[in-house]
Amino acid sequence: MAIYSYQTEPLTNFSQKESIKNYQEGLDIVNSYLGRHYDLIIDGKRVKTQKQMASLNPSDFKETVGTISQATKVETDLAIEAALRAFETWKFVSPEVRADVLFKSAAILRRRKFEFSALMTKEAGKPWPEADADVAEAIDFLEYYGRQMLALNRIDDVVLSRRNIERNEYKYIPLGVGAIISPWNFPLAILSGMTTAAIVSGNTVLLKPASTTQVIAYKFIEVLEEAGLPHGVVNFLPGSGAEIGDYIVEHPKIRFVSFTGSKQVGMGIYEKAAKVHKGQIWLKRVIAEMGGKDAIVVDSDADLDLAAESIVKSAFGFSGQKCSACSRAIIHEDVYDKVIEKMVKLTEQLKVGNPEKENTFMGPVNDQRAFEKITSYFEIGQKEGRLVTGGKADNSTGYFIDPTIFVDLDPQSTLMQEEIFGPILAVCKVKSFDEAIDVANNTEYGLTGSVISRNREHLEKARREFHVGNLYLNRKCTGAIVGYQPFGGFNMSGTDSKAGGPDYLVLHMQGKTVSEAL
Repeated sequence: MAIYSYQTEPLTNFSQKESIKNYQEGLDIVNSYLGRHYDLIIDGKRVKTQKQMASLNPSDFKETVGTISQATKVETDLAIEAALRAFETWKFVSPEVRADVLFKSAAILRRRKFEFSALMTKEAGKPWPEADADVAEAIDFLEYYGRQMLALNRIDDVVLSRRNIERNEYKYIPLGVGAIISPWNFPLAILSGMTTAAIVSGNTVLLKPASTTQVIAYKFIEVLEEAGLPHGVVNFLPGSGAEIGDYIVEHPKIRFVSFTGSKQVGMGIYEKAAKVHKGQIWLKRVIAEMGGKDAIVVDSDADLDLAAESIVKSAFGFSGQKCSACSRAIIHEDVYDKVIEKMVKLTEQLKVGNPEKENTFMGPVNDQRAFEKITSYFEIGQKEGRLVTGGKADNSTGYFIDPTIFVDLDPQSTLMQEEIFGPILAVCKVKSFDEAIDVANNTEYGLTGSVISRNREHLEKARREFHVGNLYLNRKCTGAIVGYQPFGGFNMSGTDSKAGGPDYLVLHMQGKTVSEAL
């Protein structure tokens, strides 16, 4: 089959009336099926369970997006057996056919782009541009991983045979049945990337989506089904982490676990997966991305407008609910007051409210638990630093928190060290660029970071010494692009995997050498 070159999916231009009309039509489609019920999907069959969960609109928690059946250990066992059966045939399906399922899925998502965007606005609280970018990234993952699988299928070219002696082959084969445990903050992009990277590599999976975005996950399974994915390759298994999460991770027939989420949960998965259980004949592989405490460094000779804009967009896009979000601004003392003044002015112009409205910049946070955790840092920030804007919240109808900035913080303070995962920015002052890099590196994380500077020597120092998986120079620290900026970090940010990069699929496979005498 002819494969055209990889190109990223263009973002929607919402200054055009047609785009606004399309998004509103997407909202109408989603409104038409609000409140519906969704079952588990095991071996292609819909399975209803007694236990159900309601997915609520975080902007208006009186509105139910849908109800979803929840799995128990009984359904988990059924799903594992279905995945094991499907693996026996799926692993031998040609990479071209597996990749074609991804390409077809990408085409379906393009046709339903505004519906999926609107569904994320409803279920995940994403404003229009954030939801649109999420769908575009999902399409990018499908297109990119499909092409990567085709490229890996030609790996034989790099292994040499010895003429008249032997013919050598080297190929990648799939691992087996995996568990995909996906997050709520990128409920389509990351979910689709994690899931399809596993299946295009020849594996079969159990997909356990985040509890607050299960309808989005179900709708994506519908896309895979429409694209022709055989039954049992992906089994939709929503359920509580306490009831089925550990059970899946520890099951002897699970070969690998792919996880995106909090550091605490990720460490637990890593520990549990390391134990070999009775009947298990392999060491499980864990692919984990666990968050960050990301910093933007502002040098003394920086473009101050660029610095302020980069910080504000990185800190408060999607209410700071990105593992790549800027939660620390480290600013040289020579420009400290000026940058803070510019940041406050930009922040106070941001519109917070219902993301269904096209001009909303910041919608709600994820749920009541997130609301309570984030707002608990208000009192800590008042004690450790100085509040310059924000510090207000309202959960009367939805989970809304104003973008908040605390300044004059010590680099070792709670707000400068702990991942908050919400719209709170911590700011500290440094005396030199060397000190700024030291402060930037002084957390347990190492995911993303940015440096705003006109000094080439300083930029090169950051390139060498700023210890993060994704470093950006003179731009914001969010918005990694599939294929161009492979994403993933160091230390407690995960297992050093790089989603959307040339070596990500290999994590889901194992190498096999065959040598035949001539």
